[in-house]
Amino acid sequence: MTSGEWSPAPVGIDADRWVSRSGCRTVLVVTHTVASCHRLLDVIGYVESDPRVQVVFTVAPDVFNHQMEQLLDRLGALVLPWQQAVRERFDLGLAAAYGGLHQLHAPLLLMAHGAGHGKRVRSVPDGGSPPADAPVYGLDAQRLTHDGRVIPAVLALAHDAEVAVLRRQCPEAVGTAVVVGDPCVDRLVASLPRRPDYRRAVGLDEQQELVVVASTWGRNGSFGRWPDLLTRLTTQLPADRYRVAALLHPAIWAAHGTRQLRAWLRDSLDVGLLLPEPAEDWRVAVIAADHVIGDHGSVTAYAAAVGRRTLLLPGPEAAPAPGTPQHVLALHAARLDPQQPLLPQLALAGEVDRTAVMGALTARPGAAAGLLRRAMYRLLRLPEPDRPPRTDPVPLPRPGHRDGGHGPAG
Repeated sequence: MTSGEWSPAPVGIDADRWVSRSGCRTVLVVTHTVASCHRLLDVIGYVESDPRVQVVFTVAPDVFNHQMEQLLDRLGALVLPWQQAVRERFDLGLAAAYGGLHQLHAPLLLMAHGAGHGKRVRSVPDGGSPPADAPVYGLDAQRLTHDGRVIPAVLALAHDAEVAVLRRQCPEAVGTAVVVGDPCVDRLVASLPRRPDYRRAVGLDEQQELVVVASTWGRNGSFGRWPDLLTRLTTQLPADRYRVAALLHPAIWAAHGTRQLRAWLRDSLDVGLLLPEPAEDWRVAVIAADHVIGDHGSVTAYAAAVGRRTLLLPGPEAAPAPGTPQHVLALHAARLDPQQPLLPQLALAGEVDRTAVMGALTARPGAAAGLLRRAMYRLLRLPEPDRPPRTDPVPLPRPGHRDGGHGPAG
């Protein structure tokens, strides 16, 4: 089926003519970007194996959505064109971004695609820092309402503190809020006992330490602001003791292209830089890591929460919203000076207060699977299965994907 061709099944007025299992509740997974898709893949497994449920995917409008069709094809997903998706009815919609959601005909469960709601709204999308009193992105009326209507039926939040922000910024949506915790960090924690397996999978020797550099997208991210950092790390750190991996936000790949990124980083790749493909799971590299150097993006907060020695890079980004994981990390993490010798700074870096960062990431540690599944089945109007929901470790990378570590970064 071509990208614009409508699917005759499993939804639509004639779908019963073509399906082999009828009467299923339909779930629409609304992907916008690679980053939001990976968050939804953590969640869709709570219902996908239920024989009463049929899952389909679509690609919603987004400036960075042009990698999505290839990813969904690789996943074996049944994909409906957006123009078909907005003309059908579904029993449940899932989304982790905002574009076009008001056009859908489904009770929608909406969640963040990163580490909570830590960023502020930019009034002008010029890459500059938003003002310190700007609204918190994703908890504002511009994202959550359309023509006076609240868009989500359930707004899944990681923390009770987010409810308080929501009450200030978009009180009409408070009734939809459900605090469920963070499924991403729960999977990270579930994966920690298998750390030796992940380290072997990325090709580390026992004596080697893995240094992960995490960058969010935009000019204020570490990749944009410190373009020579990866080169300096791969030349200054002894290769027999250290490996370096770069976790670049999928939007960096979408904006510049795989070929260009690999060309820019060719010298570092030639001496062993691990460079992730955005479709791979970034958590493998975080679990395997000994050190993480990062910016204000989500990966840095997740890494600190699971005990990785973390150094923050300086940047012009405005102060994150108080109480968010990014804010707590800014209070506790040491800073890296990219202009100074890097090895001594790496050796002196200590573990961040992981309890404080974890406490800001999730108010329901270990419980996201059960709470999200309950909310999803309520919207589906189906009883939950008798078996408990699973929080699986992150899969080990497939053979042949060792080059480049594992992204995407948040």
